[in-house]
Amino acid sequence: MRITRRLEFDSGHRIPSHDSQCRHLHGHRYAIEVTVSGDIVVTEGDLEQGMVADFARIKTLLYNDIVEPWDHAFLAYAKDALVVDFLRSIPGHRTVLFDAPPTAEHLAVTALRILEKAFAAAYGKRIRVEQVRIYETPNCWADAVNGDERRTRNAE
Repeated sequence: MRITRRLEFDSGHRIPSHDSQCRHLHGHRYAIEVTVSGDIVVTEGDLEQGMVADFARIKTLLYNDIVEPWDHAFLAYAKDALVVDFLRSIPGHRTVLFDAPPTAEHLAVTALRILEKAFAAAYGKRIRVEQVRIYETPNCWADAVNGDERRTRNAE
């Protein structure tokens, strides 16, 4: 059985090598969905009886590990020196650095890795994170799928 939980957050970013508008500093109302799978709990009296997992518990994991750190932060490519130096000059600014440009694709892959660890710590092997979807806009999103090895490549 698969279930999905969605949360939203606001962040800024820029894609430094993009040839259009995304090379400028700007922000988005992102949405993140995590899809997990597992068996429906049948143990009588278990707090999650009848569920794969409690949506509130999924929300807590998603919030603590992704939304809270990324919400109202600037998501920056660590090698984008001009922006990183500028953001560091602002006292107390919330900046999250990534090892690649913060595209929807990279954010989805990063969130998948983070959530795999968080769910393993909370549920052990009972729950598997199947997919993370990051909406950059209501019409544009990226899916990082557990086990999909086609995550990155160099341009030819």
